[in-house]
Amino acid sequence: MRVFQIQDSWGFEHLQLATRADPQPGPGQVLLRMKAASLNYRDLVVPNRGYGSFTGELPLIPVSDGVAEVVELGAGVSRVQVGDRVCPCFHQGWLAGEPDLERLTQTLGGPLDGMMADLVCLPEAGVVKVPAHLGDEEAATLPCAALTAWSALVSHDTLGPGSRVLVQGTGGVALFALQFAKLLGAQVTIISSSDAKLARAQALGADAGINYVTTPEWAKAARAISGGRGFDHIVELGGEKTLPQSLRCIRPGGTLSMIGVLSGASLAAPLGLVVTRRVRLQGITVGHRDAFEAMLRAIEQHRLRPVVDRVFAFEELKDALRYLQSGAHFGKICIRH
Repeated sequence: MRVFQIQDSWGFEHLQLATRADPQPGPGQVLLRMKAASLNYRDLVVPNRGYGSFTGELPLIPVSDGVAEVVELGAGVSRVQVGDRVCPCFHQGWLAGEPDLERLTQTLGGPLDGMMADLVCLPEAGVVKVPAHLGDEEAATLPCAALTAWSALVSHDTLGPGSRVLVQGTGGVALFALQFAKLLGAQVTIISSSDAKLARAQALGADAGINYVTTPEWAKAARAISGGRGFDHIVELGGEKTLPQSLRCIRPGGTLSMIGVLSGASLAAPLGLVVTRRVRLQGITVGHRDAFEAMLRAIEQHRLRPVVDRVFAFEELKDALRYLQSGAHFGKICIRH
């Protein structure tokens, strides 16, 4: 079978097309024929061994997210049937409950082989059935970006109609957060560096937008949008450069979901605001299988459709990664197998 793998050494230049023997399912396992994959920021980090020893060993098949058809069952499998369309869970060992180090580190696309292969063999416990109304590329976007947004807004908060949510950017997690927040009846403000992207976000349901390039002190503008009360929840994707302003526009007692560090990973924020305003700073690392299946029920009920920006061919993985790195996308970037 075809695979894309990081071969002899770490580094983007060592990401190459190759072949491997077709896998065979053992007891409790399922054989999947991949239909599509989608990219996340971590897929730019893994080739450079950005997670240290938790990145895995070479050769490594990258990319954590995808959708597949079940083509063969190992002995004793009962969760799925041949012909089912499924998404692999990013955290293969985190089915429910609280995380621990083992549950958080058994992840696809590093250290476990990922989705850039024609065939993938996984435990039946590590896959979930996807809603029938979604196309393959749409379904492929769900395991990391969608579940991360769901975990932030639903698993770790109690938002409802009239809640005020601020979302940073217009990438995959951000747009899922916008869609889920609107399902909950929240008022959503988006910040972006692009007026065109803000207009598209408002067409998706965002109630307000702020261009943080033309309005560098966007926290003040955001507080004004909230009527001076601040936001109940902020989806924090920027990190180092955005966190100080997020702390200036979160409401007392609000939740700040720490998801991304796109602008830097160091902490340089007025921590006194966390204490004096009783802010909850919640780290989010995707989520467990039970939350994934709850999210899928909501997506199916509301007929929600993920936003797919662009689809690349399997052989164009490197081009797709370069496009992701450019930041030009709006929504998710997908790979068609």
